Amino acid sequence: MTYIYVVQMDIPAELEAEFNRIYDEDHVPTILKVRGVRSCRRYRLQHSTVPTMPRYLAIYECDNAEVINSPAWTEASDLGEWKPKIRPHTTNRQHSIFRQIA
Repeated sequence: MTYIYVVQMDIPAELEAEFNRIYDEDHVPTILKVRGVRSCRRYRLQHSTVPTMPRYLAIYECDNAEVINSPAWTEASDLGEWKPKIRPHTTNRQHSIFRQIA
């Protein structure tokens, strides 16, 4: 069975370049080393009928729903520049887990 972990958030405009650099070059490669994480794709919002929809979206494909609560995930998500330089500036954060049904 496959699950996706969906992470949405906003970042101040002045930090977007640094946010994207750290997310792509540091955070995602580290998370992808966690056992059970298969892939990650990132997106930037183009249009939404929801005015408060976060601008950034990351979709992680995982083997099970528990992967994101594992000590390995927690450790990986705290490594590198993400925790000290980016996480404190993120807003409108939303996290969801979906189970594949078809």
